[in-house]
Amino acid sequence: MTEVTLAVVGGGLRGLTYARRAHATGAGRVVAVAEPDKRRREAFATEFEIAPDQVHPGWKELAAAGRVADAVVIATHDQLHTDPAVTLADLGYHILLEKPMAASEREATLIADAAGRNGIMLAVCHVLRYTPYTRVVKELLDSGRIGRLISVQHLEPVGWWHQAHSFVRGHWRREDTSAPMLLAKACHDVDWLIHLFGRPPARVSSFGSLSHFRAEERPVSAADRCLDCPLEPSCPYSAPRLYLGCLGNPDSEFWPLSAVTPGRTEEEVLDALRTGPYGRCVYACDNDVVDHQEVVMEFDDGATCSFTMSAFTPMEHRRTRLFGTHGYIDGDGRELRVMDFRTGEEDVITTDDVAGPSAADGHGGGDEGLTDAFLAAVTSGDPALLRSDAAESLMTHRVVWAAERARLTRSVVPLQP
Repeated sequence: MTEVTLAVVGGGLRGLTYARRAHATGAGRVVAVAEPDKRRREAFATEFEIAPDQVHPGWKELAAAGRVADAVVIATHDQLHTDPAVTLADLGYHILLEKPMAASEREATLIADAAGRNGIMLAVCHVLRYTPYTRVVKELLDSGRIGRLISVQHLEPVGWWHQAHSFVRGHWRREDTSAPMLLAKACHDVDWLIHLFGRPPARVSSFGSLSHFRAEERPVSAADRCLDCPLEPSCPYSAPRLYLGCLGNPDSEFWPLSAVTPGRTEEEVLDALRTGPYGRCVYACDNDVVDHQEVVMEFDDGATCSFTMSAFTPMEHRRTRLFGTHGYIDGDGRELRVMDFRTGEEDVITTDDVAGPSAADGHGGGDEGLTDAFLAAVTSGDPALLRSDAAESLMTHRVVWAAERARLTRSVVPLQP
């Protein structure tokens, strides 16, 4: 089997996930890394046995070396995708780009244009398209099992502790340093729903706000940090409960604990909570992204889709109900209950998704499926092995931006074909 050589820009959680999968399958080999954090950079280089001259403090140094690999994984923070993606596309790298494409429509368009003019494959990491569960759902719809798709209800249960970790205390808490919640978290879901319909919507509307994780909701006796707070034992967003509870569990230590501290002892975790951002009271942070949002889409044939994203849930697989002219599907991320209106029969289909929904679990098999498909596409030179390209990803991102405009302006936003 031909081995794809990979460079990785961003040696954190997502970069590690794709690199490890490539090595585990033997389909890819990491030969270069660009990572500004010295500890991460050195650990990454050691794990993948990267030659010292291919270990770089940033993507500019990697680019200065020319094209040193077949493909590159870009897994930097949301607002740092555009320059490396455009530059490395111009050098001829095929690109696996972490979602979202970019923080703005203008920058995402620059990336898509760079992929097009250089004839390279660019796969945005919409991992939900690559799960076994999605494959079964799409096959059911495309085969006409429930007739014409008329409406969809879809829920993304973000999870109360995940919201607190990533979107209140963590890297994605502010629009000005990351992106709106709908883009940072739920561009997955909008992309997935459009994938099921097979076309973009004609109109979109949206509602949502930051309702709970704000100063006005703070209990009177709450302290600025969990370790100083008399309410901590009974608070659902207790940082000590969450992060000390990760110790001893390799998956939880990989995520979410790795964002808090590289340490793996109680003392190191408590020190991080005493001094770092993840020990703050959820009502005393500088977050501004929404904690719940609704998106309503209408398609050119009158079909509709409602999407709910909520922090106030367990962290579980997405749940989806699909209503067709001849049948109905109710899915929970693993099982699908299919009702045929013509016969009255009901089938339960269990997919081979065994992994959980979180990043630590590989997003229900999506991380592995995407990595495998990307490496196979690069090896064969066949972009058809990918379930979306740069142009399609740009299109689904544009729906997200339209939904945000609709939310902010309280309007219905039409989309150009």
